Amino acid sequence: MIVDRQGRRFRNLRVSLTSACNYACTYCVPNGKRLVAAQDELSAEAMVRGVAYLIEAAGIERLRITGGEPLVSPRLETFLRGVTPLGLDDISLTTNGQLLSRKLPLLLEAGIRRLNVSLDTLDPDHFRQIARGGDLATVLDGLERARAAGLKIKVNMVPLRGQNLDQVLPLLDYCLERGFELRFIELMRMGHLASDANGFLTQFVSLPQLLQVIGEHYEFLQTGAPVDATALRYEIPGQGVFGVIANESVPFCRTCSRLRLSSTGWLHGCLSSSNRHFVGDLLDKPRHQALPALQRLLVKALGDKQEVAFSGGATVMKIIGG
Repeated sequence: MIVDRQGRRFRNLRVSLTSACNYACTYCVPNGKRLVAAQDELSAEAMVRGVAYLIEAAGIERLRITGGEPLVSPRLETFLRGVTPLGLDDISLTTNGQLLSRKLPLLLEAGIRRLNVSLDTLDPDHFRQIARGGDLATVLDGLERARAAGLKIKVNMVPLRGQNLDQVLPLLDYCLERGFELRFIELMRMGHLASDANGFLTQFVSLPQLLQVIGEHYEFLQTGAPVDATALRYEIPGQGVFGVIANESVPFCRTCSRLRLSSTGWLHGCLSSSNRHFVGDLLDKPRHQALPALQRLLVKALGDKQEVAFSGGATVMKIIGG
């Protein structure tokens, strides 16, 4: 087991199946162009070996499948069938929900029981303005079908000043009525926003500002969360729970246990570091050759983590998984 001086180790792995996405959200890409799959993306089989090796080398316990948009990846079915027998404590998936209705039978067959669905507004016009792709009604249909199938669902919203702040309460109402846990995610200094301080501050909504909006309509109390959780969780008595990933207001770097594997074979130990470590060539090697080299790279990746707070990163989030 690899542990740093703050007692952190890698427990949670996020695998980006593809950098391709059928959206071009304003807070992710600046030019409105949809992200496409990289030419050198790993095969599903190589990614499965990567997960297996990381379970052994780092002690990975939980896996989240991300992108880009993982449901657009042709590798999805093979990858799911490969990782489900690996003995992980939990396998979940993050999606924008556009293809959820279509892919739901596959997810259920593979044993997926938890989803995070990105949804920034319930207003169809604002949805098109923010996502620059997709259709709101299709996403909502996918959510209803997943709920009916018994999946545990969290909805991820990025509050943006001047774009969707008026949707905080409607989305919270929507989630409480359906038993979904709404997660508000503070805007991150990632990609183009890392170098555009004015653009970031113009849109940023802080934890205190968000709680003030919610507090005008709901009474809530902070409730418990796992030690290495990214979200602060709040209970609205008798109605449900919501969370806030307050990466700017209340940094969680001191307890971060996340490791990311990109679709092109790079390990990222920290979103706020430009360092990355190539493991793609190791995934074609037998276990006895791959594991020692992988462990050396994991030591470096763990060393990339910020000690106190996130300070921004030039990498586009969807390339390495949210």
